[in-house]
Amino acid sequence: MLESSKESLKLEAMKRVVGLIAKGKNASELFPAVVKNVANKNLELKKLVYVYLVRYAEEQQDLALLSISTFQRALKDPNQLIRASALRVLSSIRVPIIVPIMMLAIKEAASDLSPYVRKTAAHAIQKLYSLDADQKDHLIEVIEKLLKDKSTLVAGSVVMAFEEVCPDRIDLIHRNYRKLCNLLMDVEEWGQVVIISMLTRYARTQFISPWKEDGVFENSEKAFYESDEEKRKSAEETKPYAMDPDHRLLLRSTKPLLQSRNTAVVMSVAQLYWHLAPKHEVNIITKSLVRLLRSHREVQYIVLQNIATMSIQRKGMFEPFMKSFYVRSTDATHIKTLKLEILTNLANEANISTVLREFQTYVKSQDKAFAAATIQAIGRCATNISEITDTCLNGLVLLLSNRDETVVAESVVVIRKLLQTQPSEHSDIIKHMAKLFDNITVPMARASILWLIGEYCEHVPKIAPDVLRKMAKTFHNEEDIVKLQTVSLAAKLYLTNSKQTKLLTQYILNLGKYDQNYDIRDRTRFIRQLIVPSERGGALSKYARRILLAPKPAPVLQSAFKDRDRFQLGTLSHTLNSKATGYLELSDWPPMAPDQSVRNVEVAEAMKEWSPAVGKAKSSKSDDKFYSDSGEEEDEQAADSGSDEEGGSEGSTRTPVSLSSEAESENSETSEDSSQSEKSSDSGTGVKKTTTQKNKKLQQAKKPRKLVSVCDRVCVCVCQQLSSPVFVPVHTYELLHRMTGKGLAAQYHFSRQPCIYDDRMISVQLTFSNNGDHTLENIHISEKTSAGQNIHCFSPIECLEPEKSVTVSMGVDFNDSTQAASFQLCTKAEGFNVSIQPAVGELLLPVTMSEQDFSKEQGKLQGMNESSATIAMTPESITSQPLHRKVVNMANVGVVPSGQNNVHRFAAKLVSSGALVLVCVVQKDSGAQLTVNTEKTIIGSMLLRELQTVLSAP
Repeated sequence: MLESSKESLKLEAMKRVVGLIAKGKNASELFPAVVKNVANKNLELKKLVYVYLVRYAEEQQDLALLSISTFQRALKDPNQLIRASALRVLSSIRVPIIVPIMMLAIKEAASDLSPYVRKTAAHAIQKLYSLDADQKDHLIEVIEKLLKDKSTLVAGSVVMAFEEVCPDRIDLIHRNYRKLCNLLMDVEEWGQVVIISMLTRYARTQFISPWKEDGVFENSEKAFYESDEEKRKSAEETKPYAMDPDHRLLLRSTKPLLQSRNTAVVMSVAQLYWHLAPKHEVNIITKSLVRLLRSHREVQYIVLQNIATMSIQRKGMFEPFMKSFYVRSTDATHIKTLKLEILTNLANEANISTVLREFQTYVKSQDKAFAAATIQAIGRCATNISEITDTCLNGLVLLLSNRDETVVAESVVVIRKLLQTQPSEHSDIIKHMAKLFDNITVPMARASILWLIGEYCEHVPKIAPDVLRKMAKTFHNEEDIVKLQTVSLAAKLYLTNSKQTKLLTQYILNLGKYDQNYDIRDRTRFIRQLIVPSERGGALSKYARRILLAPKPAPVLQSAFKDRDRFQLGTLSHTLNSKATGYLELSDWPPMAPDQSVRNVEVAEAMKEWSPAVGKAKSSKSDDKFYSDSGEEEDEQAADSGSDEEGGSEGSTRTPVSLSSEAESENSETSEDSSQSEKSSDSGTGVKKTTTQKNKKLQQAKKPRKLVSVCDRVCVCVCQQLSSPVFVPVHTYELLHRMTGKGLAAQYHFSRQPCIYDDRMISVQLTFSNNGDHTLENIHISEKTSAGQNIHCFSPIECLEPEKSVTVSMGVDFNDSTQAASFQLCTKAEGFNVSIQPAVGELLLPVTMSEQDFSKEQGKLQGMNESSATIAMTPESITSQPLHRKVVNMANVGVVPSGQNNVHRFAAKLVSSGALVLVCVVQKDSGAQLTVNTEKTIIGSMLLRELQTVLSAP
């Protein structure tokens, strides 16, 4: 099929091959047959071939190299997807010999008009760097260029390349810092994660610690004689903390992302606030983290690990949400253990009774590992809160009679640790454990009891020798850890009660001397020389009691997450508690604030960014120039010589005609005013002359502002002049049914008129009808529940008689989205949740422009900003009604005059953002070619689909 002459068979074959790859099957044997089709003219087939080549180019490098020239030609293809795919394949061929070709391709793609291609170039940077690290300097130049890109599609990818290639070049971020903060909301989700991580590191190097504010103090006593220098130093020390505006910008820009649906984004913002925010502001991340606990167990595991680290330092953050950490029977063991860890960290004098009741339930769990962890948690609570130590000890002693060996063993180990804090007061517990010794079989528990008896043998002088006697009988059958503790018990009893235990000790030492484990043999020989010295040695024997019976400090029961705060939250290193490859450490806060002016962007640069959006305008030839530089002067000379056409994103030069004329008239008026004032001042006093000169200076100072406003007016008038709607449909939509509204019915329709409340709003007319038998009072909107949508409510309707109707108007800012605007419609007695769903065609306002202006604006909105489709039209659909009538019926667009009968052009702008929307329909014999151009690609795609449906319908 791949070698067939029919493209349909090739296309079907490639679909099957890509399907095999998606299922994880190996399709590398087809590489020679697939690579032959790389130069095929069919766009869809070429895309599938590139998908295949990206997957197998690294494995079949020799065959892929044969198609290098084809890829290079494809880099010049008019279709942005082909250009991007070619670059992706080229960067996947990991052969050092083509590094120069890849470098050149990346540089060219970084200047591409399509943001999608520039994004692909950013991805290729990382591949090339891993192939040849010597290209680092050249790649940094490309990264620096792409960091200045304003497209949200590129931002995340270039920051990822920055983190991979040159994470230490913080200087590249300075001028782009504020732009990245402002773009953050619109970047795709995984790009947001990368940018937030990078900005966290950046902020730790550029801002002073916000945690110093908690330590601000004032010196109440001052020296009587104090120099000015000392006064200045003391003033600096007591100066309250003031957050850098850029620091605040970062916190403010990331805060809304706590509501993101992507858990990685929420976790990234949480770690940013944890590492950068003032302590009193960190609490805002709590609810968002708790919300993530409703997700999958893999997400829960990571989130709980981070919460466990946070709860050690700031218990108050999560204490109000303690119930969220209660263990469920369906939780996995590792989730249960983490929740247990957090509950232990949150325990204090106020809630310990609740926590212990939970722990009592957990101890009875069938999960033995979880039950053992619960007992350890009880021990930690008893250590941290001295008031409940006795209660916990008594509860653990009761567990010694449990049937589960694991529970008993863990209880013994924890009791041993607790008894070390106050052994003299709990000798009865030691005796009770000695009585249970024969029934306990877990080696660790038996060893713990032997250690307790040996360590506090003076408190149980009668029981200890008997336990040693029993151990002597079973010594050869015990585990190694039990044997070692038996040897230690024998040595301690020999020193404290040698009369009863001397022979037993010698017998046990002889058994240990010939044991199979060399650790036990070595320990036995050492103990023998220590307590029973020979004639030759014995230098240490006089210190035997001090060595073996020295007071041991009580063990500190700490959280396993105590030291994990040395790693940045949310990283792999934090999860593993070990430094992973590629981990970038957070630096300490600088002692002094670095220069914040490095993040300032010069005005000249801002004007250059402003100029392409408006068009390169000719300024007046007056002496006073407004932000002129050499580059702009060259542009003026080029415009004077007749070069009216500009490529790329540059605008047309039609607007400067009116701009310069207004500016010249303004200059002439100013000169006339100044000349009149000078004439009047000749006949007056010197004071009048001074006043006139001041007025002239003020007038000259005001000129730039007038020029900017004139330029704004001209651009709006020429490019996007609003017009009245061509057609207003009478179709209404149901807002509230009379049965649901208990007699109140409501319909709405879009009037397609500019909203009187706000330019960004869409005017909606509501018609209320009273179908009941009683008067409805106080009809109004009480609660607006739409997130991010601004609604201007209508004035309340005081009363509506039965069988009467009333029409009111309201405004809704849909934010260029077809998402429904929800609100609560209320009467005096009832409330009803309703919503207004806009069609994509109602988000527009019609615009008038000439055919020439339409073509120029359409030329600027190519690539990703263009959506097109071919429509198959039946004879019935062609003759039913004029084509332009169908379009204006479906969408609120203006008709652009056309010199061709088969070409129909329409123009409009989005109400909320003001983005231009251009529609072109080229009518053919059996169908039509439909094209939609707009910056808002989602709106363009939706409008294209709606128009396809309308135009193809009979």
